[in-house]
Amino acid sequence: MKKLDHYLEKAISNIEDDRKITRDLLDDVVRYLSKDESRHREVGLTASKYVETLQRSNEQLVKIAGLIQKNQSKDVGLSDEDKEDIFSMIQGDK
Repeated sequence: MKKLDHYLEKAISNIEDDRKITRDLLDDVVRYLSKDESRHREVGLTASKYVETLQRSNEQLVKIAGLIQKNQSKDVGLSDEDKEDIFSMIQGDK
């Protein structure tokens, strides 16, 4: 169980780091756009990708929270599918 806890902590830390970087990049785009609305054509797609990245990280956090809650509510281990999901998140399959 300690190994699982380690990987969950690592996954959450990675998600938080990714969110901070993405949020900083999105803030830069918003500042750039605020200077001239015609810039939307230049960076609109980039901004939408940053928002999608934040949305996916929200989904990952919800999934991890669900797995932890599921594991705490049962005194049994994670299912193979749960383990695969965690492993995929750690490997970066977002």
